[in-house]
Amino acid sequence: MVMAMKFSRRDFLKTTGVVCGAAALPSWVVEAEAAEAAAVDKIRLADLAISRARKLGATYADIRINRYRNESIFTREQQVQNVSRTQNFGFGVRVLVKGAWGFAASCRVNPESVRRVTEQAVEIARANAAYQRKPVELAPTPKVIENWKSSFEKDPFDLPVDGKIEFLLKLNEAAMEAKGASFVTSGLSFQNEQKFYASTDGSQIEQYIIRTLPFFTVTAVNRGAGDFQTRSSLAGPKTIGYEYMEGPSWLAEARLAGEEAVAKLKAKPVVPGKYDLILHPSHLWLTIHESVGHSTELDRALLWEADFAGTSFLTPDKAGKLQFGSRICNFYADRTQPHGLATVGYDDEGVAGQRWPLVKDGIFVDWQTTRDLAPLIGQKQSHGCLHADSWGSVPFPRMPNVSLEPASENVSLEDLVSGVDDGILIYGNGSWSIDQQRYNFQFGGQTFWEIKKGKAGEMLRDVAYQSRTTDFWNACDGLGGKATYELNGAANDGKGEPQQANAVSHGCPVSRFRQINVLNTAAVQRKG
Repeated sequence: MVMAMKFSRRDFLKTTGVVCGAAALPSWVVEAEAAEAAAVDKIRLADLAISRARKLGATYADIRINRYRNESIFTREQQVQNVSRTQNFGFGVRVLVKGAWGFAASCRVNPESVRRVTEQAVEIARANAAYQRKPVELAPTPKVIENWKSSFEKDPFDLPVDGKIEFLLKLNEAAMEAKGASFVTSGLSFQNEQKFYASTDGSQIEQYIIRTLPFFTVTAVNRGAGDFQTRSSLAGPKTIGYEYMEGPSWLAEARLAGEEAVAKLKAKPVVPGKYDLILHPSHLWLTIHESVGHSTELDRALLWEADFAGTSFLTPDKAGKLQFGSRICNFYADRTQPHGLATVGYDDEGVAGQRWPLVKDGIFVDWQTTRDLAPLIGQKQSHGCLHADSWGSVPFPRMPNVSLEPASENVSLEDLVSGVDDGILIYGNGSWSIDQQRYNFQFGGQTFWEIKKGKAGEMLRDVAYQSRTTDFWNACDGLGGKATYELNGAANDGKGEPQQANAVSHGCPVSRFRQINVLNTAAVQRKG
């Protein structure tokens, strides 16, 4: 249930109490649903589902009883455009019968519903078994009894909405201080996952996860020229509490964003050609996501999955052999990374969060796996990559945090720039495209700065670069040190049919790439 509202700042301050009470779900609904979730005897229901599945012939079964809460606030200049709070609660049962999967779910969380849904999941598995070419084999995982919480200091769901709105309005005010800024939009979203998992392995795991997702975009318009330019926030969402929003850097970045949006209107168009690139972490994370993250998903490489990102040029025979990047490139998958959006205590089949190499010294070495994928490539343990975005969604392989290791030396942005005679420095993510094998790609950004003889100078515009995954990463000849490392990401990585959304982060240092093809996007559009 969502309620939309529109206020001026003065109206908001007069009606704070009303806003807090009517932000979306009435308080009595929130309290009633919270009480319902708290009153459920999860262990009893799990025992019921597992014993019933076993009696009906399941060799494996698990149940997930989850509650999800979301809060979103959207503003423009000094108006509140929308405040919403939503939540849902339900369970899903997954079973393995005759080597085939079956899954069913319900929002009615009671013994009768658990019994019925478990029987339905078994029926689906039996039907699937008639068409299963090869029985599913699961890598073993130890029994776990644990209660895990993500790292946060202030739970945003315990805080009143008025302070969050006031923060956004101040952010907008700072952005609009730039002379020539036309308008600004901003928002805050918060996600809370309360997850319970139990299985025939004997595991019983509870997890409480908080994510904070801020954003803003400043737009400057030159009506005479029919041109507009934008500059969006560079800091990304994280698995962290409201303390993320309390640092002074947000207002400073909003002011800078307003100034840079205006400056982009008069920036010098880029001349197409080959350039050395210095890529800031606020930009490079998306290139990592598309070219490294998706290409190392084993289900894509096996042609099990192609929705939203295609398959992968990394066929199974390339592991341990392919020179994916230069020797300084070390990519790690990591479900334990502090503040990572894909950081969890355990995945959705009870496998502990872990860290492992995907690319080691430039060589592609390993995959993202689940308990049923790992045996297909001869591995005895899963890397813990099974995830579902809801209690009602089928869990399937999803990307962990995938990050590029920084240099061990104390290398700065200035150090990397000083080694460039003719190049471009890029901040922030912009437009992008990549082919269905995760191989040929094109990426834009937020702001672009010309580098001449080791110095960053004039602002450029209409910049995008093109390359192929292995060519690009083999062209990497410089990495910043730990001080330049940043974590960015997205909460809406789509995959599957029906589509599911996954939250995932990618960390990296400032990085340098030699002689990458750059085009002028405005010129390309005119030709098109």
